Amino acid sequence: MKFSGKNVLITGSSRGIGAEIAKVLAGYKLKVWINYRSKPELADALQAEIQAFGGQAATICFDASNDQAFSDAISAIVDSDGELAYLVNNAGITNDKLALRMKTEDFTSVIDANLTSCFIGCREALKVMSKQRKGSIVNIASIIGERGNAGQTNYAASKGGMIAMTKSFAYEGAARNVRFNSITPGFIQTEMTEHLKPEIKDYYLQNIPLGRLGEAKEIAEAVAFLLSDSASYITGETLKVNGGLYM
Repeated sequence: MKFSGKNVLITGSSRGIGAEIAKVLAGYKLKVWINYRSKPELADALQAEIQAFGGQAATICFDASNDQAFSDAISAIVDSDGELAYLVNNAGITNDKLALRMKTEDFTSVIDANLTSCFIGCREALKVMSKQRKGSIVNIASIIGERGNAGQTNYAASKGGMIAMTKSFAYEGAARNVRFNSITPGFIQTEMTEHLKPEIKDYYLQNIPLGRLGEAKEIAEAVAFLLSDSASYITGETLKVNGGLYM
């Protein structure tokens, strides 16, 4: 795949799917900016791993749900590299419980961490990329935002909102050659899914047509495609990467 830009910011990328996205994009010769909010040792370890394989990486600490912090981070990246070519909005949290037991703050905390942070990132990146007349953003949503799930009203709302918001940003960015797309991962083998009860994991495996959980690298390669020049005529789309669980 070909990339006409030289760098990418990935929010929430010190571990999990975000870290795999960073490694894959570094493999495509992009300079990756590894964002984290806490545990700098994880971000530093990922940076060292990428650099050990000849890639370019830098770490940057900020809370993606904070307007000023996100704006300042993008300014710092542009000052360093002369541009922000790509953005992956990956930062997010869960706070699962049945809706009847979910307090308003349980709902809004997930909305802020997942959806508001994505909005801020898209808005601030569009400001910079509009001047550049090029850029690509990929938002990491979820299959839960498409089909819902018991105990995840807050998470479903945040990810469903992300899908819809991506389409609206795509309309606004198109005239300036800035593309916005989203990806909806299904059940991916991560630290989170490792803690699922065996019976729950078996239930989903029986309902996934491909018969297995996905790998973080499969999400990362999908992200790379949508960011790249290979997807230059794709905007406002939602790419499902779920093994056929939700068709």
